[in-house]
Amino acid sequence: MATSKDFLDYLKEQLREIPEVTYRPMMGEYLIYYRDKLLGDICDNRLLLKPVNAAKEMLPSVEMQPPYKGAKPMIVVDDFEDVEFMRELFDAVYSELPAPKKKTKKADY
Repeated sequence: MATSKDFLDYLKEQLREIPEVTYRPMMGEYLIYYRDKLLGDICDNRLLLKPVNAAKEMLPSVEMQPPYKGAKPMIVVDDFEDVEFMRELFDAVYSELPAPKKKTKKADY
């Protein structure tokens, strides 16, 4: 089941006050970025974040589920209506993620 446009629109509306959040479509689902770092997935109408320690500490009774069959489990965020909490959560996750890799141009032959 792919993420519905209604769910994506609802999530975007809830997180609209965090301007550094962006979304990128990926095979019927979406990737969610914060300040150009990949935070997680929007998959099957679920917001899933990378399972870094800071997120686990902020969400101690968190449920973990894989975004798709065969993938590693990620943190399921059920309640994303508290914008200040989401900003703090994104900041905490962001601080534990590596810098994005620089894209290199392929040489023309």
